[in-house]
Amino acid sequence: MTARRHLFYLVIGVVAGALGLGIVSGMRERSSAATTLRQTTAAAAITPVNVVSPQRGAPILEIRLPGTTQAFTDAPIFARTNGYVKAWYFDIGAHVKRGQLLAEIESPEVDQQLQQARADLATAQANMRQAQITADRWSELLKSDAVSRQETDQAVSTLSAAKATVESNAANVRRLEQLQGFEKIYAPFDGVITARNLDIGVLVDAGATTPARELFHMAAIDTLRVFVAVPEIYSRAARPGTAATLTLDEYPGRSFHGTLVRTSNAIDLNSRTLNVEVDVDNPGGELLPGAYAFVHLQLPRHIASVTVPASTLLFRAEGLRVAVVRNGEAQLVPVAIGRDYGLTVEIVSGLQPTDQVIVSPSDSLTSGTRVRIANAQPAAPPAAAPR
Repeated sequence: MTARRHLFYLVIGVVAGALGLGIVSGMRERSSAATTLRQTTAAAAITPVNVVSPQRGAPILEIRLPGTTQAFTDAPIFARTNGYVKAWYFDIGAHVKRGQLLAEIESPEVDQQLQQARADLATAQANMRQAQITADRWSELLKSDAVSRQETDQAVSTLSAAKATVESNAANVRRLEQLQGFEKIYAPFDGVITARNLDIGVLVDAGATTPARELFHMAAIDTLRVFVAVPEIYSRAARPGTAATLTLDEYPGRSFHGTLVRTSNAIDLNSRTLNVEVDVDNPGGELLPGAYAFVHLQLPRHIASVTVPASTLLFRAEGLRVAVVRNGEAQLVPVAIGRDYGLTVEIVSGLQPTDQVIVSPSDSLTSGTRVRIANAQPAAPPAAAPR
C-alpha cells in the first residue's frame, strides 16, 4: 500500500513538473515574440533613405556670364525746325565726324520770318536814333530853360522805350537765326549712322503739334559697354578696375579685352544679382552694338565646390536646404548653389565631400528625424561647364 502511494505521488510530481515547464516555456516564447514585435515595429518606424556622396568639383577660376554689347554713346537725331528735306549726305553704316553736315532742311517760313524780324529791328533802331537826338536836344534846351522839365522827361522816356524795343527785336532776330541754323543737321559726335529715316522732299515736323520724327540714329562704337548681371555669390569678383575678357560665337577662338569700370553697388532684390558695366575698346569696329557676348571674370581666389543631384534639394521658406544623415538622424543644412548643370548642381558652401546626402527627401522631412540608410551611391559627375 505504501509503495502504491509513493508511485502515485511520483506520477503526480512528474505531471506537475511537465506542466510547469510547459507554462514557463510558453511564457518565454510569448515574451520573445513581444520583444521581436517591438524591435520590428521600432525598426519599421525609422524612415529608410537613399543617400549619395557629393563629388568634389574643380576649383572655380572664373565665371562666364552672358551680356549684350551696347554703343558707348547712342542717340537719335531730330529736327528743331519745320520744313522739307532739301538734301541728305550720309546713309546707314557711314562713319562721320563731329560737326559734319548730315542733311539740310528747307524752311521758307523761318527765312521770311527772319527777314521780317530784321526789318523790324532796323525800324526800331531808326526810331531809337531819332529818340536819342530828341532827348539830347531837349536836355540841352533845358539848361537854358527853353523847354519845361516835363517835356524833357517825356523825351528821355521815349528814348528808353525805343531802346527796349530794339533789344526785343534783336532777341527775336537771334531766335530766328538759330532756327534757321537748325535747317542744317550736324553730327553731334564721332560715330556711325545706324538708321536714316528721311529722304528728299519729306516733310519734317519739329514736334510742336505732332510727335517728332527721328531723322538719323547715331552710335559711337570706338568703345562698347557690356552690362552683366553677376550672381550675388560671385559679387566679390566684380571690382572696378578688374580685367575682363569678352568672347562671341561669331569669333571662335578669339577674345577681346575689357575693363570692369563700375557697378551698381546694390544687389537686385528680384534676381539677387549685381549689375556691372564692362567697357571694351573697339577701335577697328569689329564688335557690333547689340551682339550677344560672354563676359569672363576672374575670381580673386579659388572656391572649393561639390556636386550633388538636383533631386537632393529642398526648397523651404527659410531658404534652400539639403538633408544629410548624421548619427542616424536627418539634418537640414543651408547651402548655396553655384552653377546649375540640369540633373546636377554645384554647391559652393554648406556641404563637404564626406557628407551623406539624402536623395529625393520627403517634403515633410525635418531635422532630428530618425532615418536608416537603405543604400549609398556616388553622385553623378557634373556636366562639362563652359569656361
